[in-house]
Amino acid sequence: MGSFHVGMVGIGYAGLPLAVELAKVGNDVVGFDIDRARVETVNDGRSPVDTVTDDEIRSLHGRLSASTDPAVLAASSVIVVCAPTPVIGDEPDLKPLTSAVETVAGQLRPGQLVIVESTTHPGTTDGLLQPILEKTGLRAGVDFHLAYSPERIDPGNARYGIGNTPRVVGGLTAACAERAADFYRQVTQVHVTRGMREAEAAKILENTYRQINIALVNEFSQLCHGMGIDVWDTIAAAATKPYGFQTFWPGAGVGGHCIPADPLYLIHHAGTLGIAFNMAETAHRVNEGMPLWVADRIAKDLEQRGISVSEATVLLLGVTYKANTDDIRHTPAVPIARSLVERGARVLCHDPFVNGLTWPDGRIEGVPDLATALAEADVSVLLQRHEQFDLELIARAPRLFDTTGSVRTAHSVLL
Repeated sequence: MGSFHVGMVGIGYAGLPLAVELAKVGNDVVGFDIDRARVETVNDGRSPVDTVTDDEIRSLHGRLSASTDPAVLAASSVIVVCAPTPVIGDEPDLKPLTSAVETVAGQLRPGQLVIVESTTHPGTTDGLLQPILEKTGLRAGVDFHLAYSPERIDPGNARYGIGNTPRVVGGLTAACAERAADFYRQVTQVHVTRGMREAEAAKILENTYRQINIALVNEFSQLCHGMGIDVWDTIAAAATKPYGFQTFWPGAGVGGHCIPADPLYLIHHAGTLGIAFNMAETAHRVNEGMPLWVADRIAKDLEQRGISVSEATVLLLGVTYKANTDDIRHTPAVPIARSLVERGARVLCHDPFVNGLTWPDGRIEGVPDLATALAEADVSVLLQRHEQFDLELIARAPRLFDTTGSVRTAHSVLL
């Protein structure tokens, strides 16, 4: 059973699931967050993210709490930093992470273990964050322990969670790594790297690998369309090979925090060193362009059927960034909807997880009655195959554009 007093800095998609698992094995966990509404939600026994249930939060009453007061971190034996690392345009924004670490520094005490989980480029923890912590006069690796362990959270994945997904841990010193490894071994298996930079690089490699392979099949799908080839049947055929091939499927684009954003941290950092990361840059451009290619396909399908885009009603089915989650971060539905709205289309959406979709200069409304919306739309577009979707009902749409390869009828068009 756990024996740590844990301060979790950030209780969103990465921090809260880990906080719950740590509390389940007996640790006392307090989540610090600057979002007062999120803190109040947790303290009221409700979950602000769909990767944790309300029942889980309520079952840990007395062992899991949240606060907007950074002073709660001073009593923690372990402080875990799960601050966001967003991308503004194509530029990494480390201000939320450095601000979080400055908060930690204000509460730092001798003997504490500080672990950074936020995704960032190699060299951030020892090159940028360690000096912030050492402004206190305490020395990393001597007066307190410092480690890096990238989060591995996959929203909507019912098969793999914290308990059966190994942790990568890198420490400033061997003692730092071992103490962090012991901490994570409470909840899962641990792989210790040679240092923190290797652990930082491993996280970005994981997501760059996915970015590149998704870009490959996305661009391949465009090629197949141009040649009149069924991309779904082609990939299924290639997947029968028992070695040397891993299946990736095309889609309307990539979303979430990891794949669209994380490789940009390494691309940007490599650029400061005068090194090109060509494959990642190319993959990013391909995947960023995929939603507009889908919007063009939708517009051409309408026009070929004699329907002006400016007079059409388009229904988007599933506007989250992936299936079976309410997460809309970097969802490809936004650029698709924006492109169609700019062409004059009336765009609506239906999603069991979110009601409507908003971006800085626009919004599309959610429609509750799926059957009526399908019947009235000039084209329905399946973007995510949520388990809650009735595919038999969706298959009865007068016209369906399917980006998931799920529905084949006389009235459907595949990506």
